[in-house]
Amino acid sequence: MSALIAELFGTTILIVLGDGVVANVILQRTKGYNSGWIVITTGWALAVTIAVYCVNSISGAHLNPAVTIALASIGTFPWARVPGYIVAQIAGGFLGGVLVWLQYLPHWSATPDVETKLAVFSTIPAIRRSSANLVSEIIGGFMLVLALLAVLSPGNFVPGSDLAKGFGPVLVGVIIAAIGLSLGGPTGYAINPARDLGPRIAHALLPIAGKGGSDWGYSWIPIVGPIIGGVLGALLYQLMWK
Repeated sequence: MSALIAELFGTTILIVLGDGVVANVILQRTKGYNSGWIVITTGWALAVTIAVYCVNSISGAHLNPAVTIALASIGTFPWARVPGYIVAQIAGGFLGGVLVWLQYLPHWSATPDVETKLAVFSTIPAIRRSSANLVSEIIGGFMLVLALLAVLSPGNFVPGSDLAKGFGPVLVGVIIAAIGLSLGGPTGYAINPARDLGPRIAHALLPIAGKGGSDWGYSWIPIVGPIIGGVLGALLYQLMWK
């Protein structure tokens, strides 16, 4: 149970800081308004780093159903624990979305564009083309899991060493920054079903002024894509590095 609470808590932190930086940049009349993509990608990288530091010692800090399923697919995480982790991660995503809404409460009515409001909570493609958007999320999920497993592999650290424990989350943040800067343009690099689905549910349920729809027709892509890509990344890691 402590691991599930940690996954919920860690994913909440991830979304509060990650969606929080998006809100700061794109909602009107904030102090960070219109500060740009570099601020968003930096904020997300730091959000992941902090979230991983907070709960890594308790749950392993998956914070992402694609990571959980990928690890289970190569036998390094028990399938019996997968459903509980996923539920906790999505619940954390929802709670994080609620907290971001509260943090920026006066700015929803100050922002007229409905798509901008949705973009705080969930990803929106730059060019809406389902097949291309799915491929983009598959590639992002693939790079995420492959990089996590390869960069943090025992070959790069002495297992259990202070360096591995202390510096590992920073490298996770570096991976997120690299994916955001290099691959994030087409779809906003969800690379995490809980990061997209949990806050999207929050958007649908919260009384956000002039919010419009929650774009459920697109919502399957940031769920399916990262999972497919994550499993492929884990399988390649097992083939090449194990």
